[in-house]
Amino acid sequence: MDQVHRSGKRKESIARATIKPGKGVIRINTQLFECYEPKLARERIRQSFLLAKDYVDLDKVDISVSVEGGGTMGQADAISSSIARGLVDYTKNDDSHATYVKYDRTLIAGDHRETEVHKPSQSSKGPRHRRQKSYR
Repeated sequence: MDQVHRSGKRKESIARATIKPGKGVIRINTQLFECYEPKLARERIRQSFLLAKDYVDLDKVDISVSVEGGGTMGQADAISSSIARGLVDYTKNDDSHATYVKYDRTLIAGDHRETEVHKPSQSSKGPRHRRQKSYR
């Protein structure tokens, strides 16, 4: 089986994952997964592996992810999404796809929410910003 490239997005973060046969090494921006901080982000990424353990032997797969943009949790969600999509393509199994969709659809489909458009006359301050009113 050859390698699979998949990407994932969340807010301003973009992650690109490469999955190929190997020795079970997982790297995020050339850093080992066990060293990735913060711990909460690491646990959020780990859910993608736990859902796939019935369909692929993770000790025989190398995963390399490059991620940029956004904050730490946005990056974690983008990484999780790219890995989930990549593992589904790698296994070529509809059951793994159904498992991810049943657990959390946004891992595969992405998050559909977008930022609200800024309105005229207050465009730099936000879409609903109004002038503050003084009563005294």
